[in-house]
Amino acid sequence: MGLLDRFEDRLDRLVNGAFARAFKSEVQPVEIAAALQKEMDDRAAVVSRGRTVVPNVFTAELSPTDDDRLSVYREALEGELAQLVTEYAKQQDYTLLGPVAVTLDRDDDLETGIFRIHSVSRSVATAGSPPPNPGQASLTIGDTHFALVRPVTRVGRGHEADVRIDDPGVSRLHCEVVLGTPTVVRDLDSTNGLSVDGTRVTQAALVDGSTVTLGQTTMVFRSG
Repeated sequence: MGLLDRFEDRLDRLVNGAFARAFKSEVQPVEIAAALQKEMDDRAAVVSRGRTVVPNVFTAELSPTDDDRLSVYREALEGELAQLVTEYAKQQDYTLLGPVAVTLDRDDDLETGIFRIHSVSRSVATAGSPPPNPGQASLTIGDTHFALVRPVTRVGRGHEADVRIDDPGVSRLHCEVVLGTPTVVRDLDSTNGLSVDGTRVTQAALVDGSTVTLGQTTMVFRSG
């Protein structure tokens, strides 16, 4: 039995067949599960031999009708979807940078039966988290380290950011860090702008130890 089959069986046992009755023409939970698997495959990034990083934080945007129907089972379904993602990552030998989180969200612009998946790779944002592997570029905020595993890493306050900062002075998508020679930070038309090493910029090259300030938050770039 495949992962999606086991997922459906768990849901059926959880709500005594309620899903089968509730979702005849609207979004099926198994469709969301399959889309999460596809999102992981599409966004898989090979960062070293034998290490492929995939997103670990997902948002499924639903139409008002589908969101209303799912709201009764929201917590249970989010948990089952997170478990499926974790199992799929293990099955495919993918690397997750932190615990899996799946959130169901409402988008009033979507029509019934239509949904969208957004995902990011997000390190565990806890004080004292260990530094990245030697040779890997990273951003450090206080005692928290965020490995830069993609060519472009977006930083901001919104759920779509790869590095999420809880700071009211930071825009939803504030800036992006582009790995290269040199690595560059670019402002993304943020409200409050950014500074590198104390100088206001819209774009600047980063070297090991460069400081990037957004709102009241300062990040330190490490080239690895």
